[in-house]
Amino acid sequence: FQVCSRCGGGLRNSSAVGEFCKFNSSFVLEGRCCLQRHGEQELIVGLDLWNCSLTQVDEYLDQAFTAVIIDLSDNPVTNMSESAFQGFISLQYLALPQLLECPGGNTSWEHVDIFKSERICKGQKDACNATGDMSWLCPENSLCQPDGPGMFQCACASSYYGYKCLKEGAFPMLEFFGILGPLTVLTSALLWFSQRRKAKSS
Repeated sequence: FQVCSRCGGGLRNSSAVGEFCKFNSSFVLEGRCCLQRHGEQELIVGLDLWNCSLTQVDEYLDQAFTAVIIDLSDNPVTNMSESAFQGFISLQYLALPQLLECPGGNTSWEHVDIFKSERICKGQKDACNATGDMSWLCPENSLCQPDGPGMFQCACASSYYGYKCLKEGAFPMLEFFGILGPLTVLTSALLWFSQRRKAKSS
């Protein structure tokens, strides 16, 4: 993972991420990351980018969408997009520079602690079960699913698909590709013949 080697050094033993990673002997350390193996796959469960001179929450952060704990404190980050932590449904502890707000706002977290140089966001709340239940925003035949701090998505219930989950049954794959395939071949053949005639005449 590129995000694990985003800055030099290894995981700090005294940090919250370091303590979390020591908790489970099956976790593997790699640069600034703590990894968990699931068969052939490795997932980032802890990420410590403390004091990495980051000026923005960078593009590699999405590699850590499975993280439970992330430390971005002591970095000169001044703003962060609303969707920076979209998909981070397992995130339970986030340390940020003190000037930044917790993603999704304070209401998206069980506890928000502000210290001299950092802001700690603990215990991500499920946006679908939060006060002011967001599930009513999902159309009929769909289910609300959390999608990161303060975010949710509407997924079609089983046996429904399509725009606003209005179609019932399975997607008609045979009909779709049965029409699309021959149509693509016919269009390609027509274009090939028309371009070939132009090439011969010039």
